[in-house]
Amino acid sequence: MPAITVERLSKRFGAVTAVDDLSFEVGEGAITGFLGPNGAGKTTTLRMLLGLVSPTSGTATFGGRPYRKLPEPSREVGALLEASGFHPGRSARNHLRVLAAAGGIPAARVDEVLGLVGLSESASRRVGGYSLGMRQRLGLAAALLGDPRVLVLDEPANGLDPEGVHWLRTLLRHLAAEGRSVLVSSHVLAEMAQTVDHVVIIARGRLVAQSSLAELTAGSGRQVRVRTPQAEALRAALAVRGATVELAGPEELLVTGVGTEVVGRAVADAGIVVYEMRLERSDLEAAFLELTTTEGAPS
Repeated sequence: MPAITVERLSKRFGAVTAVDDLSFEVGEGAITGFLGPNGAGKTTTLRMLLGLVSPTSGTATFGGRPYRKLPEPSREVGALLEASGFHPGRSARNHLRVLAAAGGIPAARVDEVLGLVGLSESASRRVGGYSLGMRQRLGLAAALLGDPRVLVLDEPANGLDPEGVHWLRTLLRHLAAEGRSVLVSSHVLAEMAQTVDHVVIIARGRLVAQSSLAELTAGSGRQVRVRTPQAEALRAALAVRGATVELAGPEELLVTGVGTEVVGRAVADAGIVVYEMRLERSDLEAAFLELTTTEGAPS
């Protein structure tokens, strides 16, 4: 059974449909990126998943059960929706102690998760003096407190510096390697491309793609970029070999439909001078934009 199942989930706020008949699954032991433009319905979906917003229709469940029916929710699902909700005058350690007591979690776990997120040396400081990145780390510590098998994270890299982003990526990969399921929403597509195994992309509240990252980025194909002072000659040489060639600049061509081997043979046969040739594989950002533009998104 999937760790998370969203089935025909919809949410309307008056005349506005924030989430529209959305269905997807999150498997075990993997990181799934939950992606979409601003206003696509990502946060509303996560809030319905965690029982903070009631759906208009449909269901969102963990292992077949809605969040509100989990017997020990903090031990089964860890969540970070925003780095807030901390008493500014309370230390990070005391904040987590309160959560541990409420969830029936041993107090010793508090220092374990503080160490895990790199806050051991700042654990006695008041949270009111924390930076945004430090509050994000504290939010992650709270999500991990019950040692859950499922994590739901909304923009966890927000406020982290480059070193912190690298640390977060490593942490999430480690958690997935332990068999945990991670659903993570983020606008940082370049980072998601290095982190996630699968992607769920929505636009205007509706599903536009669900696949592995490899399948998604492979679906948009690849192109060869060539820089040459003999652009028109190369264009003609490639056309007879079945390539599609676009002029990207006075001395630059974008070639699709053939690989670098075919381009190289055409260059050699025609005696064409080439300054640069490189293969450009489609990336997550390109696939995302293709799927979520006004033309590509569902109406």
